[in-house]
Amino acid sequence: MKIGVISDLHVDLNEQPEDLLIEEILLQVVRSSRLDYLIIAGDISNDVSRSIAVLNMLQAVSGIPVLFVPGNHDYWSKDNGVTDTWEIYRQFQSFEGCLNEKPFELGNDWVVIGNSGWYDYTMGEPKYSFEDFEKMHAMDRTWQDSIYVKWGMGNREIHRYFYQHLENELEKYRNKKIIMVTHMLTHPHFKAPIDHPQWQYFNAFLGSNEYATLYHKYQVRYGIMGHVHYRKRYTEQETEMICACLGYRKEWSGTEAIKEIQNCLQIISI
Repeated sequence: MKIGVISDLHVDLNEQPEDLLIEEILLQVVRSSRLDYLIIAGDISNDVSRSIAVLNMLQAVSGIPVLFVPGNHDYWSKDNGVTDTWEIYRQFQSFEGCLNEKPFELGNDWVVIGNSGWYDYTMGEPKYSFEDFEKMHAMDRTWQDSIYVKWGMGNREIHRYFYQHLENELEKYRNKKIIMVTHMLTHPHFKAPIDHPQWQYFNAFLGSNEYATLYHKYQVRYGIMGHVHYRKRYTEQETEMICACLGYRKEWSGTEAIKEIQNCLQIISI
């Protein structure tokens, strides 16, 4: 069984005139890779309607199940102006492959468990206080979730909400081999280097160190994440972690989307 893993497509931001859409190019790569499943770890676009349309197209045309957790950009709704993030959350629930509160069993032995995850500031440097991080602004930069994401609760609270749902589902399926998917980072190995002063602060909004405890407690086989626009694989104890972000076109090593997607897509064989 071959499972493709990718995240941070940012199809709207990466569109090019006179070129195929990013999702159409991804579809070509999915087909040529002969995948049985595709996992997208968030940030398809800046609006729920576009993200769901991409998911529906990929699943319908590829003929394989597409599993997905929303990223922070997916919750923004910049095109349609939906300001209640829980309403957007519920819209994503309408897609059958959305993992939020819906584990997906792969045969008798494996299960995919996941949700967006969130951040609790534990990845930021301790020289900053909780109050500093609550501002979500430093060095003339504002973390855009503070503008576009409205959960009606604090970041630590929404992190706890997602964390608790993950743990409940992991406990339920602890006798299976587990693939855990989040958009947010789940291990400090994937943080941005702190020699850049900005990231000493903004790493706080990339995820939580706490998620790694779930890997060990429930013997998670694969930990899938996105968000940071890195492409890394890292193994600790029994868990292989994969961050396979397409990222923004300006971050690519070349200009051809198909080569970039081919290089980005990671494959798990189980």
